[in-house]
Amino acid sequence: MLADFLYQFKDYFIGFNVFRYITVRAALSAITALLIALWIGPKIIALLKKYQIGEEIRSDGPQTHLVKRGTPTMGGLIILFSVLVAVLMWANLNNMYFILVFIATISMGMVGFFDDYLKSVKKMKKGLVGRYKLLGQILLGLFIGLIIYFHPYFDGLHSNTSIPFFKNLEFDFSWFYVFVVVFVITGSSNAVNLTDGLDGLASGLAAISFFALAGIAYVSSNVNFSDYLNIIYLPGAEELTVFALAIFGAVLGFLWYNSYPAEVFMGDTGSLAVGSALGTIAVLLKKELLLLLIGGVFIFEVISVIIQTTYFKYTKKKYGEGRRVFKMAPVHHHFELKNWHEAKVVSRFWIIGILLALLSLTTFKTQ
Repeated sequence: MLADFLYQFKDYFIGFNVFRYITVRAALSAITALLIALWIGPKIIALLKKYQIGEEIRSDGPQTHLVKRGTPTMGGLIILFSVLVAVLMWANLNNMYFILVFIATISMGMVGFFDDYLKSVKKMKKGLVGRYKLLGQILLGLFIGLIIYFHPYFDGLHSNTSIPFFKNLEFDFSWFYVFVVVFVITGSSNAVNLTDGLDGLASGLAAISFFALAGIAYVSSNVNFSDYLNIIYLPGAEELTVFALAIFGAVLGFLWYNSYPAEVFMGDTGSLAVGSALGTIAVLLKKELLLLLIGGVFIFEVISVIIQTTYFKYTKKKYGEGRRVFKMAPVHHHFELKNWHEAKVVSRFWIIGILLALLSLTTFKTQ
């Protein structure tokens, strides 16, 4: 990586010593990803327009969304390319934490790309069959879970997770831990995918979540900070700081073009990749339960769909006519149909996301 190359010149100029510091590499990772996203964004958007790779809008959704038909999708390529370049430059490529989150991000990005390709290029309305997409998520979760559970690198932490708000309290899932990892990664991947329904909503919330996780990764990998804050010490997890901030920077760069009115959508290429990275980092940091707070808005979006679907089926069976709790699910559409402007929904959800992220960080002092 570039950081290693530059560090070799420390004997000629002491200033090159900075490239051994995680804070410097992480900051450069975020800046690099941001600048690349800003630079390559218009080029990818133009390419998507050229090949008419546009979004199809649901006819039963908010009528204000009909004007978005044809807006370029597959914008997740901007995020993936920016992250790829940034981490190859500034991360330690031999680090186990880095390898696992890198595999998770790229593999689900490929699944999402295939789904977008079928929908936008091949004009297959449903894209990749849902069960195949789910299979890919489950296989990824099994792979990550089995590595953590059996690999000696994670000795002593194979199946543990930290309990938020309780001092030095961990829970050992034992053999069930692999299934927990599958659930977390599959759930987070789908949660971001469901949330990606308004201009800038998923990308803004993702930026907030990854920034919080980057801070957690930094203190978790520092023996002094982790001891002071009473959290699990994870030597080597500093590379997750570099990776999380790379996604943070890439998503911010993407948000420049995805904010209202969006010039491009991330599509499944971006949402599945970003969601799987979010879940994988939480798993590697042993913060699976804390992810419920950090990604609280994502979780609520999923819950709203579950509530809506379950209640509709229940009332249809009982009364012969399906009834709804929300005007439309996911819940961001509910507020749109209550005549909230799209930008207002997004900004208010961002505010909630920031508050939840800050609240999650306060748990360290009570653990």
